[in-house]
Amino acid sequence: MAKGIAILSSKLGETHLRLAEEALKDTAARRGYDLEIRIGVAHAAQMAQAEAQQPNLDLILLAGESLPVAASASNAKPASQSNLICAPVSEVIRHPEQFLGGALPAQPAAPAPAIRLVAITSCPTGIAHTFMAAAALQKAGAELGYEIKVETQGSVGAKNTLTEEEIRNCSAALIAADTHVDASRFADVRLLTTSTNDAIHHGKDVIAQALALPAPVPSSAHPVLKVERKPRTGAYKHLMTGVSYMLPLVTAGGLMIALAFAIGGIHAGDQTGTLGWALMQIGGATAFKLYIAVLSAYIAFSIADRPGLCPGLVGGMMAMTLGAGFLGGILSGFLAGYVTKFLNDKLPLPESLSGLKPVLILPVLSTLVVGLAMIFVIGGPVKIALGALTTWLSGMQQGSALLLGLLLGGMMAFDMGGPVNKAAYTFSVGLLASSVYGPMAAVMAAGMTPPLGIALATLLFKKRFTTLEREGGKVTAILGLSFISEGAIPFAAADPFRVIPCLMLGSAVAGAISMASGCQLMVPHGGVFVLFIPNAVTGLAKYALAIVCGSLISALSLGIVKRSAVKTEKVPLPSTI
Repeated sequence: MAKGIAILSSKLGETHLRLAEEALKDTAARRGYDLEIRIGVAHAAQMAQAEAQQPNLDLILLAGESLPVAASASNAKPASQSNLICAPVSEVIRHPEQFLGGALPAQPAAPAPAIRLVAITSCPTGIAHTFMAAAALQKAGAELGYEIKVETQGSVGAKNTLTEEEIRNCSAALIAADTHVDASRFADVRLLTTSTNDAIHHGKDVIAQALALPAPVPSSAHPVLKVERKPRTGAYKHLMTGVSYMLPLVTAGGLMIALAFAIGGIHAGDQTGTLGWALMQIGGATAFKLYIAVLSAYIAFSIADRPGLCPGLVGGMMAMTLGAGFLGGILSGFLAGYVTKFLNDKLPLPESLSGLKPVLILPVLSTLVVGLAMIFVIGGPVKIALGALTTWLSGMQQGSALLLGLLLGGMMAFDMGGPVNKAAYTFSVGLLASSVYGPMAAVMAAGMTPPLGIALATLLFKKRFTTLEREGGKVTAILGLSFISEGAIPFAAADPFRVIPCLMLGSAVAGAISMASGCQLMVPHGGVFVLFIPNAVTGLAKYALAIVCGSLISALSLGIVKRSAVKTEKVPLPSTI
């Protein structure tokens, strides 16, 4: 039997060493080699040279990063019989058979299987982070030499959908999502769940973590193997799941209302039988009545899976009928989800009745609890609170509106798609059902400002940016016009302490001007393109001025505080949105 030693030493971390160890063990076992593996050796090169003197070893493999190319072991043997091989750990992980087969006597062996990865990415709006995370994982996989296919669950549905065969044959699976994603398809494979942010900024680490997971036990013996790198199962994730399903209804309903006003005037809904009246029935009387129920239902779905849908829908509809609005819908969603999850986990049933649990017992009991709670506990107080909030927002004096606009604008630019940004956005979208449209206008203006400000700065202050950054500014301008704040993230990540305050300043100004001018927006998304729809925005000239002023202030601030670019640096451009 052929005999050898592998000495592994790398600064890339424990994960890479373990991956190399497993690759070598598997290849040696299949080829019938006696291979001793040593990990984390302090003086690896010296040890390898010493071991090369032993006549009974067929191979000494020295694997490490930035190791000197060892002098051949010709001191011990003729060059033709040299048994010392040096290689990077990354190459050993990818092609272990090349290093074992090249020095040890040839023995029958099957080729090592290629590493194949599958992934799913999803974010609340399904527009920016979904595709940025997909692009980052594909780039990281390509750089590591792995095959990877990424399914994107975006605003237009699932694209590049994974097949059962691809999942069955993969080496590991990843779910990079900030919303609920069904993991039942990955029952028999290694599965790592993480956030889109992790995938965007640490793609290689995420892949390494997934491949380092223990091999799963078949689903016939155990349920899905799910290991979370950074758990995201709290209130934020559940709320964002609800928001992602709610947004299409709000968008469609808002545009129907705007078109109704454009066709039939402000009293279009009163003229029965006209086109304007019909559009008001579709948008205001139906879509806007449904979206709170959908928000509540999918918050509950994120918490308790499908059994949470029924009580969530009922609770959301009751929030509408009781006048509790979007605040009541959020509370009913969380209540429905956690009540259903508690009953599902804690209610023991004999196996003969277990089939009734999801279709009879859980829906009836959870809907009963949620319905009674909405009527006797939640509905009344929340209706009073929402009414007070609506009255205050509707009757704000200019000074108060200015302050609210400053706050919402600063929040939109603070983390550009993160929790603070989404909190401001969700608050404003929720108020649309109460016919309060000012905060929505301020939030969209403030969300467009960061990428537009950066794009303008790359034109006005070219010496402050590298060639690649100036090219990236063109893409960023398009994203800003589309109300995709995430277009500014690559620039903010490269220089956060200078860029983010400048972006917050411009967004705060844009939000303040919009609110103080009384601008209103009927729809929750669309960027500059909704400005061309009649009555979608009130005070159009002032609204455009708010966006221009905010972008200009961000650009000028960046020109003042950013240092001159002394060398070209590669900036990841968000070109796959």
